Amino acid sequence: MHSTFPDPAAPATHRRYLNAADRLAISDLLRRGCSYAQIAAELGRSRSTISREVTRNSHRGLYHPYLAHQQSVDRRARPKPRKLVPGSRIFAYVWDKLQLEWSPEQISGKLAEEFPEDQEMRVCHETIYQALYLQARGGLKREVQAALRTGRAMRKPAGDQRRSRSLGGQMVMISQRPAEVEDRAVPGHWEGDLIIGAGSKSAIATLVERHTRFVMLCHLPGDHTAQTVAAALTQRMKTLPEHLRGSLTWDQGAEMAAHHTISVAADLPIYFCDPASPWQRGSNENTNGLLRQYFPKGTDLSVHGPEDLELVANKLNGRPRKTLGWDSPADRMKELLTTS
Repeated sequence: MHSTFPDPAAPATHRRYLNAADRLAISDLLRRGCSYAQIAAELGRSRSTISREVTRNSHRGLYHPYLAHQQSVDRRARPKPRKLVPGSRIFAYVWDKLQLEWSPEQISGKLAEEFPEDQEMRVCHETIYQALYLQARGGLKREVQAALRTGRAMRKPAGDQRRSRSLGGQMVMISQRPAEVEDRAVPGHWEGDLIIGAGSKSAIATLVERHTRFVMLCHLPGDHTAQTVAAALTQRMKTLPEHLRGSLTWDQGAEMAAHHTISVAADLPIYFCDPASPWQRGSNENTNGLLRQYFPKGTDLSVHGPEDLELVANKLNGRPRKTLGWDSPADRMKELLTTS
C-alpha cells in the first residue's frame, strides 16, 4: 500500500487542504484514542474538519491514511465531469420539473425521495443553479429566465423597503400572540398581506397557513380599501372549518382599518406585526416573492379574475417543500381537512 502513496516530492497542496503528513498524524492520534477535538488542537484545525475527514474516508470503521489521501486527491481532480448532461435521465428529470416551475432545491429534494437507492439520480440545487447560470453566460439568457421562477439570469440580493402604518391603540400586537402560534406546531394560524399593482390602484390579498404553508388568494375587485379587504378576507376565512381559524397575523397597513369587522364576522383573532418587521410574517413574505412570477410588479393586477388566482394558488400548493419533508402544502392541508 505504501507504494501507491503520493510522492513526497510532488507539489504541495494548498494549506487549506489536509496533506499526507496530516493524515498520518490523524491515524496515529486515533490509534492512541484521542478525540476529534484533541486531534484538531494538535493539528491546528477545526474539529469539524477532522470529523468530516474521518467520516468520509473511513472503511468499515477504520481510517487508512494512505487510502484517504489518494481518495482526497482523486476528488479534487479537475475538470470534474458535468452532472447535468443533455440526454441523461437526470437532465431530463430536472428539465421537466423546471418546466413545472419547481425550484432547484425542490427538484434536488424530490430526487432523493423518489430515487433513494440510485446515486446517479442525485444533484444538489447549487449544481442546477450553476448549470443554468453558465448557460446564461453562454448566450441562453432568455431560456434561463424562462426556466427560473425569479425570471433572473443572475443572482440578486433581496431586500424589503416597505413602510408600515399604525392603526392606533386598538391593535393586538404580535407580542401578545400565543406561543403555540410561534412554533408552528398547531395548524390554523395564518399570515396575510397585499401585493400591490401599478400605481397602487390594484391589489391581491394573500394568505398563508403557517403549519402547512398552504396559500389562499383573495380577489379584490375595484379597489383595496379597508371595507373591500374586510369583505374578501371574511368570506374566504369563513370557508374554513373552525379549527383552521386560529388567528391571522398582518402588518400595520391601512387596508386593515376594519380588522374588528373581520375578527367578529369570521371569529378570528387578528394580531399585528411591529413596524418595519417583515420577518414576523416570514412565510407570507416568501410566498409574496414567489407570487411575483405570476403577478409582476408594476402591472395591473385587476386583470386577474378569481379563476386566475385559484390556478396560481394551486400551482404553489402543489409544489413539494423542503420544510414539509418534501410533501406539498396541498397534501398537508388535505390531511387536516380529512382528519377534522
